[in-house]
Amino acid sequence: MSGARPQAGDRQLHFGLNVLSDGMHPAAWQHPSAEPTWFTDPAYWINLAHIAERGTLDALFLADSPSLFQPPDQPLVAPPLALDPIVLLSTLASVTTHLGLIGTVSTSFEEPYNLARRFASLDHLSRGRVAWNVVTSSDPYAWNNFGRAGGTSVQPPRDERYRRAAEFVDVVRALWDSWDDDAVLADKRTGAFSRVGSINTIGHRGEFYRVDGPLTLPRPPQGHPVLFQAGGSAGGLDLAARYADGVFAAQASLPDALHYAEELRARTAAHGRPRDAIRIMPGLSFVLGSTEEEAHRRHRELNELAGERRLAHLAGQLSVDPAELDWDKPLPQWLIDGAETTVGSQGARDIVVNLARRERLTVRQLLDRVITWHRLVVGSPEQLADAIEEWFVAGAVDGFNLMPDVFPSGLELFVDHVIPILRDRGLFRREYRHTTLRGHLGLSRVPDRRAALTAHASGL
Repeated sequence: MSGARPQAGDRQLHFGLNVLSDGMHPAAWQHPSAEPTWFTDPAYWINLAHIAERGTLDALFLADSPSLFQPPDQPLVAPPLALDPIVLLSTLASVTTHLGLIGTVSTSFEEPYNLARRFASLDHLSRGRVAWNVVTSSDPYAWNNFGRAGGTSVQPPRDERYRRAAEFVDVVRALWDSWDDDAVLADKRTGAFSRVGSINTIGHRGEFYRVDGPLTLPRPPQGHPVLFQAGGSAGGLDLAARYADGVFAAQASLPDALHYAEELRARTAAHGRPRDAIRIMPGLSFVLGSTEEEAHRRHRELNELAGERRLAHLAGQLSVDPAELDWDKPLPQWLIDGAETTVGSQGARDIVVNLARRERLTVRQLLDRVITWHRLVVGSPEQLADAIEEWFVAGAVDGFNLMPDVFPSGLELFVDHVIPILRDRGLFRREYRHTTLRGHLGLSRVPDRRAALTAHASGL
């Protein structure tokens, strides 16, 4: 960045690491440095976690899908999201000391009690480093995996999915609060293990769930594990505004990112929360080289490996048939006009459509600007640091979920060459100052039920 650099005040960047098998690029697993079978190897995941912790990143973020996204009569074109996030994060908790651990679990296919128990358990085992990324599911293949005899596997409408998700989160948070902080007495002399009245049922009776509680284990170290949300639709925005501590947003341009941030902050305030209560961390795809020329050469090589699959990848994101897309033509007019999708992510579609509409891009030009629906930067470490700083200083983001082109090389380049630049600019920590994920993110521990009632009665 030329001239005087804008100031970010006392704010510091936050970074999550979003790990999608071998990397974000569709051809990542074909790169000479990649090993396609790594995605089930614990040593691979442990190495990534150690690199992230060496870079003092806030957290490692695991997406998830309970389906393969495609019919069984077609070959897979990339390694799947194979491992259950909670199981994998349990392994990583045992080999890290500071790195946050964020797992995606859909409210569409789970029960609140089971989820509350698993995340509370993992928060204890990691000593307070866990987050739940709350999502709903619109993938039809996933819904076909959870049908019940005599019932239906047809997914409910979007508004119903989000109503269910909101109630789901209410139940989970109530279960995390079913033990007071001082519930464990463990008095060997009297034989009383818990304090009377400190463990309580929740007696939830709602539209979708009937749950008594209490949970089977003490309150999590963070009070509540951190809540992330990753939806970009109106329903997702409202869910985030009500509950989230952080959002994994998807924005491909600064104007869109600024608009999203303002809308989210306004909705957050409307729910009676501080405008800045939520850490906004959109995805950031990048291809790094020691020079801009080297980065673009690496990007071209990956694109050549992916070939026509790049078009199919985009079509899947837009929920259209690949035959409807032409490399050297704009998106179909009905997409440009803003037609809503009945399947897939509306937020993911909107990101790409808005960019294509604003800049009148052909499909080929669009695919040079984004890898899937996230912002893409191709360049040198200095250029990537500039791009990060621009959005951060503008107030559009609090940080990013990093999405390197190829693992582990893309991550190593970021940690070894971009992090030092950001540290020298005073934008990122040189060492961990906290031991919990809430601490890394600048969030307070959630008080227990009695403390919250006392604060409310005192007007605090």
